[in-house]
Amino acid sequence: MTTAADIMTPGPQWISEEDTLYRAAQLMRELDVGALPVSDSKGRMSSILTDRDIVLRCVADGLDPAAVTAGELSLGAPHTITADADLTEVLQQMSDHQIRRLPVLDGDKQLVGIISESDLARELTDDQLADFVSSVYA
Repeated sequence: MTTAADIMTPGPQWISEEDTLYRAAQLMRELDVGALPVSDSKGRMSSILTDRDIVLRCVADGLDPAAVTAGELSLGAPHTITADADLTEVLQQMSDHQIRRLPVLDGDKQLVGIISESDLARELTDDQLADFVSSVYA
């Protein structure tokens, strides 16, 4: 049985709610990622910030990414899955909620990885991937 832990990208880089969107964009470029988990003041994941969020909810609105923080753009707690969840559960969660990135938590509810579309593309058959893409982008 393939689990979330088997297909996730481990060790995601965090960004604090206090960090600016400018810093987030720089970190995304350095890491070559399109999303970063956002942590609250207690070190818990509070949301996920995407490159799309920065462009559509900051830049397109005429806001200054050097002045707006990740916390100001946060939309609430993201959907998550446990590391031992099987691939069927991963696909179901991502399809049901039409999400492209799914944080993976260990037994202590600590973030240990993120599953993205590219992770799924490496694991799924072409037919499974086509079904997933049509459900997420429907």
